[in-house]
Amino acid sequence: MFPAPVEKSSAGVQLAYKLALPVALLLWLLPLLAIFMTSIRPLSDINTGNVFGIPSDFAMVENYSQVFAQTDAWQYFINTMVITLPTVAVSIALACLTGYALAVYQFKWALPMFFLFVAGNFVPFQILMLPVIDLSNKMEIYNTVPGLVMFHAAFQTGFCTLFMRNFIKALPRELIESARIEGVGEFRIFWHLVLPLVKPAVAALAVLIFTFIWNDFFWATVMLQDDARLPITVGIRSLNGEFVQQWHLISAASLLAAVPPVAMFFLMQKHFIAGLTLGATKG
Repeated sequence: MFPAPVEKSSAGVQLAYKLALPVALLLWLLPLLAIFMTSIRPLSDINTGNVFGIPSDFAMVENYSQVFAQTDAWQYFINTMVITLPTVAVSIALACLTGYALAVYQFKWALPMFFLFVAGNFVPFQILMLPVIDLSNKMEIYNTVPGLVMFHAAFQTGFCTLFMRNFIKALPRELIESARIEGVGEFRIFWHLVLPLVKPAVAALAVLIFTFIWNDFFWATVMLQDDARLPITVGIRSLNGEFVQQWHLISAASLLAAVPPVAMFFLMQKHFIAGLTLGATKG
């Protein structure tokens, strides 16, 4: 009875959305644009206070090359890979096994254990700093990369288990029961039946955990004291001397540090989106 007002209202909402989207995108990209502009300025601009104006000269090649020539950026990148890749592998492997057990097996403590994993995600990491340092000292793994990987994996496994359990729970239970009737072992069911079906979820989880660990600053600062073991997020601090603030190099290094997670997202974009939408239309 009132089609015209509804259509006008809908058209007005769409117009407002189209006008607000570029503004929101600009505001979101403004800090990144400011960092990029700083990364291509010469040091003389920063010393004279020309931080937000047009650069007097474009020193992009010089600044980005100095990041690797004057610092241990390559070593920091390698350290970050050594920390991130094992953490992602261990976290996802444990989460797939635990998620399968909590989703498929029917036992008394399944739901309380699942709630325990969920509750662990709400504990602020900062309040665990002193217990973690004390425990790592007792285990003699403080200031070691394996120690940092172990604690990263422990903290991320809770979220990963929550993620994988929900996806595995959404699978038709008849598939697993049919395989059991045919005499297929539990590990073969997990490896050959369940994992291929949740592969998009595993890919999405890998992108998320890779980004979380790659961008970590807190635990790397707490657990590592040796400069030779630092990841790129912490190693960037070395570009700041006691009397010299090399913001042009810090900006360049920050953008370089963001390249691997962004590249991984675009490489895994198809699987990432498929994983996030897996089961969205179920029922």
